[in-house]
Amino acid sequence: MPDTSESFDTPDAVRAAGGAGIAALRRRVHAVLVVTQILGGLGVATGIALASVLAEDIGGSEGLAGLASTSSVLGTAVVSLPLAALMAARGRRPGLTLAYLIAACGGAVVVVGAVLESFPLLLAGMAAFGAGSSANLQARFAAADLAEPEHRARAISSVVWATTVGAVLGPNIASPAGRSVSALGLGIPATAGPFLWGSGIFVAAGALVHVLLRPDPLLTARALETAEADAARADGTGAAERAPARGHTLRAGMAAVAASPRARLALVTIAGTHTVMVSIMVMTPVALSHHGADIDLIGLVISGHIAGMYALSPVMGRLADRLGRISVVGLAVALLTCAAAVAGTAGADHTRSAAGLVLLGLGWSAGLVAGSALLTESVPTAARAAAQGLSDLTMNGAAGAGGALAGVIVSHAGYGMLTAVAAGLLLPVAALALAHTLRRAPDRTPRAEAPG
Repeated sequence: MPDTSESFDTPDAVRAAGGAGIAALRRRVHAVLVVTQILGGLGVATGIALASVLAEDIGGSEGLAGLASTSSVLGTAVVSLPLAALMAARGRRPGLTLAYLIAACGGAVVVVGAVLESFPLLLAGMAAFGAGSSANLQARFAAADLAEPEHRARAISSVVWATTVGAVLGPNIASPAGRSVSALGLGIPATAGPFLWGSGIFVAAGALVHVLLRPDPLLTARALETAEADAARADGTGAAERAPARGHTLRAGMAAVAASPRARLALVTIAGTHTVMVSIMVMTPVALSHHGADIDLIGLVISGHIAGMYALSPVMGRLADRLGRISVVGLAVALLTCAAAVAGTAGADHTRSAAGLVLLGLGWSAGLVAGSALLTESVPTAARAAAQGLSDLTMNGAAGAGGALAGVIVSHAGYGMLTAVAAGLLLPVAALALAHTLRRAPDRTPRAEAPG
């Protein structure tokens, strides 16, 4: 649990305490984010585990089963913008708290939709439930707010890693959660029970963030940067050419990304790697089943994929800090290309499919960690939350479209063609990374808030 031996209630108190105060707050923020990330991942995974089954039961069609997960992904994307706007104006704490509460309400709506056998209500609840994923994604950026530039990727990766615990435990407690709720005799289907548990978990996560994530890391980072700039100007040593961007609106975030080549590369990396991962992952169970794999084997392959996504994220963080962000972006492109080649040519070789999915997870991890660190340090602090919200909107919107088109491609041209098309989406990422390398852009020890 967080270290509360030091009491810092405001950014000014942290600044007055000096380096020791910042270090203590950094540890506390990290601990709070790790705990809530575990809870958030658990809440999402517990509900999503039986979402398609519940949707099929209520919708009465296998064709409608996938709409539940699609609604959740779209909800994650839609919530990203207002959530980013709130964080830009008020800080991380109110934004993350609100996101968890929206997700909790979404779980309750899913339960009501299940009881009433209302498919539209189910989809609406799933969309709101997606706010839990949005909170989990934004938590990685909160970890970077106060991190030292040379350890920023490591801070992001440690919070991403914490998702592993919830992602692994969630599907395993879904069935007991459903039975426990069904046993209450309230008329709630067992397949809806996990969403009630998920709502409770999200409430707990939101409460922890609201109570313990103070002073706010983003507001503190802004206050520290302003104080340093003021001190530098007073000493006559400040760099006059670079003042922090004014305004915390999404327009400011878009302008900041557009003005920075490194930020543009980061945005394309995050969106591209996420879209490739989702597009291949969602159709892999179908491809495996067509080649004789049973449910247990499919579950094992997906578990390996999830392990690849999260378990080694600290390694990706260390590599990004040591070798540079753009070098790890190149690693992500290489891993995802290999994953597409291995999985797309596996056929009935289930071991080969499993290896491809593990590589797919590793490539996603490298792209997310390196891209997130690169984006954070490539825009001014004032526009940071807005740019990060734009990133999450773009990655989830693109992945939602990729997941929807993946089924069409497989049905018309096969799984191998899907992996080839997905690999082609990496070309813009590779081209931008190569262009930055040829220009010898500073990468190993980036200056905080470097504009490009």
